[in-house]
Amino acid sequence: MVTNFLKLRSLCDDELRQREYRSYHYEKLVTGWNELYEWMKSHNYTEFNQEIGYTYCNEVFGAHLLTEDIKDSVRIKLRSIRMLISYQRDGDFEFRTPKIEHDFNDPIGKLVLEYIKFCENTLQLSPSTIKGKELYLYELKQYLWIRQVSLQKLNTDTIESFFKFKSYSLASRHNAGRTIKLFLRFSFDKGNIDKDLSFYVLQDNYRKQSKLPTTYDENEIQKIIESVERSSSIGKRDYLILLLAAQYGWRSGDITHFRFDYIDWDNNVIRFNQHKTGNPVEFPLLASVGNAIIDYTKNGRSAINTPEVIVAADSARKGKPLSSPTIHSIVTKYMRLANIKNWENKKHGAHSLRHSLATNMLKKNISMPIISVVMGHQNTATTKVYLSIDTEKLRQCVLPIPTISSFHYRTEGEL
Repeated sequence: MVTNFLKLRSLCDDELRQREYRSYHYEKLVTGWNELYEWMKSHNYTEFNQEIGYTYCNEVFGAHLLTEDIKDSVRIKLRSIRMLISYQRDGDFEFRTPKIEHDFNDPIGKLVLEYIKFCENTLQLSPSTIKGKELYLYELKQYLWIRQVSLQKLNTDTIESFFKFKSYSLASRHNAGRTIKLFLRFSFDKGNIDKDLSFYVLQDNYRKQSKLPTTYDENEIQKIIESVERSSSIGKRDYLILLLAAQYGWRSGDITHFRFDYIDWDNNVIRFNQHKTGNPVEFPLLASVGNAIIDYTKNGRSAINTPEVIVAADSARKGKPLSSPTIHSIVTKYMRLANIKNWENKKHGAHSLRHSLATNMLKKNISMPIISVVMGHQNTATTKVYLSIDTEKLRQCVLPIPTISSFHYRTEGEL
């Protein structure tokens, strides 16, 4: 771990340049680091760590977390310090500045941590899934602590009042309920609580496909792909990422786990098991994708012997696979550069390109079974959600309203 502040700042500066941060944002972040350096010199600090960073933020900004009333000018400086801390700790910038810190030192918190470790080590769930579980259980723990309710006294009324207090969306309420149910069952199986409290979590009527997916038309997709400056190594990598998301409909997890041994160059196909579902899928190796892979590996990719095709270019994580949040950020970046209308108010990650592919295929009268195969769905029922957003097909289903002769429905002029 790099503790010398000047060396750490230099590494983070290189990281910003490698990621091609916009000049305005880059200068603001560097200004935050320079102001921290002056403060450290006034306190005779040469080595940097999280404690010093938090002390500086609390003294200068009044907090080391993101608060509701924080000014924009302070927000980016706070972000700059937290970027140093996370880079020193993890070798990467944290995805976003948190608003709260999760403290699990109390009795319920320790049970939560035991369950989280079980999810990590035994179930081997993804970091994003574990983070979501941690958040829901932390919020429940805090709710019980504020109301002085022990875990043993938990009942249906308490859990339902918690959901009402949090005002979760239907999807979040469903995910929170399932997480709490599994946590309570685990705690009972481990002997941490005397009875199985998971029965107090009521079943909900959430349907996963109750929301319409966000889509973009083919012209917008083309504009996004064309917005990539492909002369740089990062541009070559990002271009390949966009093609995999837009032309194959791959999820972020499939893009980050894409390996060289998935490619059958002799038969021009790509075969692998989907990262999310484990379902085997096969795609034709399109000329556009094949050429993008060759261009990236020959002229843009780090010369490191790793099985994953797409890797980080920054100095600290060079040659390592990207994360799903990074894929999301890359897609978002090019939606902004392409000036896609209203993209900020819509879903704008790789999954939106996946939805767009399915919808645009449907508009071309491609059959549902074929679309299901491309999406990697186990059955066409999952794919049918896209029928609800094919507005042109829906218009063809409109039936004329029959003439009503009943006296009760006549207009005033007919009376």
